[in-house]
Amino acid sequence: MFSLRFQRKIVVSDHAKIRMIERDISDVILLEVIDSGEVRYKDDTHLWAFKEYPVRHDNLLCAVLVLEDCIVVKTVMHHFTVL
Repeated sequence: MFSLRFQRKIVVSDHAKIRMIERDISDVILLEVIDSGEVRYKDDTHLWAFKEYPVRHDNLLCAVLVLEDCIVVKTVMHHFTVL
């Protein structure tokens, strides 16, 4: 996968792949969250990307990202709440 928003290759951790299966989050949805979701930065390289999918009933979907030479997806969440 490649992010147009961040102009970087996307690498999904094994942990995130397992969570994607458990939470029924496809590669297509993950890419939409990364490229068109809202973002909140923790610092220069760590952030959350999240997006609401009204057809789903599990609140916001969120990807925890690290921006390096590539984007590392550390995990994906559902029932995410923006503080």
